[in-house]
Amino acid sequence: MAQIPAPRTSGRYAVALVCLGNICRSPMADVVLSARVEEAGLADRVSIASSGTGDWHVGQPMDRRAAATLTAAGYDASRHRAQQYAPTWRDEFDLVLAMDGQNLVDIGGADDRVRLFRDFDPREPGGEVPDPYYGGDAGFEEVLTMVERTAATIVAQLGLELE
Repeated sequence: MAQIPAPRTSGRYAVALVCLGNICRSPMADVVLSARVEEAGLADRVSIASSGTGDWHVGQPMDRRAAATLTAAGYDASRHRAQQYAPTWRDEFDLVLAMDGQNLVDIGGADDRVRLFRDFDPREPGGEVPDPYYGGDAGFEEVLTMVERTAATIVAQLGLELE
């Protein structure tokens, strides 16, 4: 399983999450990771942002099915507004995590700070987060399960890196 790189600024860490439209997978990961960071007492040192490689949803809230799945699980999905990934994020964030291989290609490919989100999945490292947009509610629940277990691993590593 992957290890997070050292922070660019001591005592601070910034994570970016990227999918296609920034209305399903990356905002779900953003909400869950933000909640887990807060629960771990790291919210004052860790910032999280999400974006999409495409611009067609900029300014919109997340997909209603993604929001409903998060809300049913006890998360607050109300604050998200879609934004587009900017190439400068590679230099601004300590870690940029793409949801699938095409997203990774679209943002310039992997390096030590740019990876697949599921490189940190304890169950299936290196897998992709499937896009649930064209499917039913079960796809959003599957994404939430993957995101929760992967977020736990990322937060554990952030805790060790920032202690």
